[in-house]
Amino acid sequence: MAAKVKKLMPRVVFNKLEKLYQEMQESYDQVAAEIDFTCHGCPDNCCNSFFRHHTRVEWAYFWKGLDECRPELRREIVKRAGEYVEQMQRDLSLGRDPLIMCPVNFDGWCVLYRHRLMICRLHGVPSTHTAPGGQSRDFPGCFRCREKTELLSHVPRVDRTRFYHQLAWLEQSYVGPRIVKMDKVNLTLAEMIVHGPPFK
Repeated sequence: MAAKVKKLMPRVVFNKLEKLYQEMQESYDQVAAEIDFTCHGCPDNCCNSFFRHHTRVEWAYFWKGLDECRPELRREIVKRAGEYVEQMQRDLSLGRDPLIMCPVNFDGWCVLYRHRLMICRLHGVPSTHTAPGGQSRDFPGCFRCREKTELLSHVPRVDRTRFYHQLAWLEQSYVGPRIVKMDKVNLTLAEMIVHGPPFK
């Protein structure tokens, strides 16, 4: 199937990815409104959560944003990313999940917010996902969201299934037929920064 997907120009894929991100935002906002959820005033910061990402198209789109940064800011982000990876490797070698602030978070804010990846966009509110085999997985949301929903008889959820499908299609459209011979992506954002763009 992947080999039959037509490879598209990066700008075309990025335009479609931006539209997909907008759909994600709308679904997120709808669920957040239904449960009266907001991140405002939260004592925690989800930007220190340990996430791995899995698509080259998001990786490349993020780097598009990074390349648009001022040179001094980009250098600082790359420096922070290197430090993150070193600490991450130490933590993993000790058998513990890293708890490190994302290298693009400055003073509590993401400086590449427009280019943040899917997991960053959907984290927080309850969600569900149906795998190709038909198995469903539910995600309860962050700790603050769970406090909001623990007494609800019905918890609204963002259905990630179609977003995953559309993102997989965009990945194939961005990479092209060679995707069938390439290793799967399984990197933190910091590793994506340290490695540079997926295709140089």
